[in-house]
Amino acid sequence: MTSSWLDLQVVWMAINIFLFLWFYFFYDLGDQFFYTRHILGCCGRTMRKQLDKNISFHKLVAYMIGLMTAVHTIAHFLNVEWYYNSRLGKYDDLSMALSSLDDSGNTTFLNPIRSTTTTPTLLVFTSVAGITGVIITLSLILIITSSMEVIRRSYFEVFWFTHHLFIVFFAGLVIHGAGRIVRSQTTTNPPHNATFCKDRIDDWGKIQECPVPQFAGGFPQTWMWVIGPMILYVCERLLRFIRYMQTVKYRKIVIRPSKVLELQLVKNGFKMDVGQYVFLNCPAISQLEWHPFTMTSAPEEDFFSVHIRSVGDWTQKLISIVEMGVDGPFGTASEDVFDYEVAMLVGAGIGVTPFASILKSIWYKFKDSNPKLRTRKIYFYWLCRETHAFEWFADLLQLLEREMEERGMGSFLTYKLYLTGWDQSHANHVMVHADADTDVVTGLKQKTNYGRPNWDKEFEQVRKENPTSVVGTFLCGPAVLATVLSKKCVKYTDVDPRKTKFYFNKENF
Repeated sequence: MTSSWLDLQVVWMAINIFLFLWFYFFYDLGDQFFYTRHILGCCGRTMRKQLDKNISFHKLVAYMIGLMTAVHTIAHFLNVEWYYNSRLGKYDDLSMALSSLDDSGNTTFLNPIRSTTTTPTLLVFTSVAGITGVIITLSLILIITSSMEVIRRSYFEVFWFTHHLFIVFFAGLVIHGAGRIVRSQTTTNPPHNATFCKDRIDDWGKIQECPVPQFAGGFPQTWMWVIGPMILYVCERLLRFIRYMQTVKYRKIVIRPSKVLELQLVKNGFKMDVGQYVFLNCPAISQLEWHPFTMTSAPEEDFFSVHIRSVGDWTQKLISIVEMGVDGPFGTASEDVFDYEVAMLVGAGIGVTPFASILKSIWYKFKDSNPKLRTRKIYFYWLCRETHAFEWFADLLQLLEREMEERGMGSFLTYKLYLTGWDQSHANHVMVHADADTDVVTGLKQKTNYGRPNWDKEFEQVRKENPTSVVGTFLCGPAVLATVLSKKCVKYTDVDPRKTKFYFNKENF
């Protein structure tokens, strides 16, 4: 009974690990080849939206592995205690007899505790299954604890390096089953009649109906579950190494206000789509550290750019470094913006970066009358705490504002900027210049709003102006805001399929 219970857990954990590895591959490699997402376009928007939740799925599978590891470990602890007590004869004669079976060629014993001097602790630290079990459990604990948001945000290097303990985890997992500590009864000739022989222990091996029972450990099968994803993972790492070795050239370096660094880079054969991100590596800082940044350039430009806010040691050092490696691009939810007739883009702080790329690309397509462009209306919202944060992006908005006015396309883009933090001196300055033609903060004709958006009012307005459209709502910002917008999308989606529908999409790193 105990062996069967453990067998079920082993199978269940194997299924979770299989899903984890396969989805890890598609999460890590599939995003690099963004054409894969377009191939999947035939499967509909729902399929792509699910793929955009790859990190959430990654976390759920990891939680399930952690849960089943805990159940599996507890079951082993109970089993070892029962094995030990059986060896000491604390239960019945049958368990004592089974525990005393000879060890002939490692095929006949059932109880892995072979003597009364072998304690459960000694078994754990002297057996293959026990040692590897301790190693993979400790690895998993470190991986999970270092993945908490407080660690990931404040000590990214700790998260990054400990996450690579998955190599130790899976190596130990493959070896773990080689100990064959979970054993089952094998068929003898003549067969052992357990129902008849369980009460005739003294007759085992003496009468035909009761030959000495034989037991054997199951053949290790974990490698069969992980070999496919592991091969793909190794191929993916080789591809990333080759791409890393390709030269990256600087086209332009600009230090923007609010400690924002703009890098315009050129790399041979580099292709991107809007809203995608790349991993940057600076060997002068660390050979192993890679940090994700959303690209702010458009695919139509002959370079790719990123805007990096100085928020930690790595980004601060990056400002003075000129040698860099780039791995990417990787896909995100923002790539789907072209699938919608109407798009609501919401950025918070530096979270505006993917929308810089989108606004550029859409404007290029719109003014060139690109027949593939479905989007006909953009609503753009940008929330910032500091006035200086608006400055680095204001150039693009001023350009769009001017060109749309010249071409008579002013209705294409509606944008609203919200300043969520200010002091009294700033308020006084705004009041003095309240009648100015342009905004005192950004220099744009559209005045800056103070406070946070009234999302009910905004969604109601979008629905009123687009009564029969499918509206894609895209956010790059905090989880709290994501919860609010997700609920608003549900609230303002009309039950009539012919009327306005809102679909929520969120950027994830």
